[in-house]
Amino acid sequence: MAGRIDQMFQFQQTALNLRAVRQELIASNIANADTPNYKAKDIDFASALQGALSGSGEKLPVAATSPQHLAGAAGESVMGAPVLFRKPLQPSADGNTVDMDVEQAQFADNALRYEASIKFISEDVKEVLSALQGF
Repeated sequence: MAGRIDQMFQFQQTALNLRAVRQELIASNIANADTPNYKAKDIDFASALQGALSGSGEKLPVAATSPQHLAGAAGESVMGAPVLFRKPLQPSADGNTVDMDVEQAQFADNALRYEASIKFISEDVKEVLSALQGF
């Protein structure tokens, strides 16, 4: 029974994890809006979600507990999806590609979709609890 419940929530869990990582990327872009030569980053959410659900995506990174551990390719991909650079609408003199209007709109859109996913999960949990109380 626990396996079925896990399967029921797998999609939303994966989507929430990707949304959280995307929010961090966008927040990093906003924080570095004045950093010379900083390149704005993002992921293609749809392909990242598809890759993660199909099993072709990466699992969560392993924590390095020793300085002798090999370094991974940190920052190059998120759950199997490559981290992409945003194409600037208007180039800046200092080489920074962060457009605050675009970043703020993407941040708000991603936050709204994150909250919607939480609501969907909440409704699913209510359904499971209702079904369990029926036994």
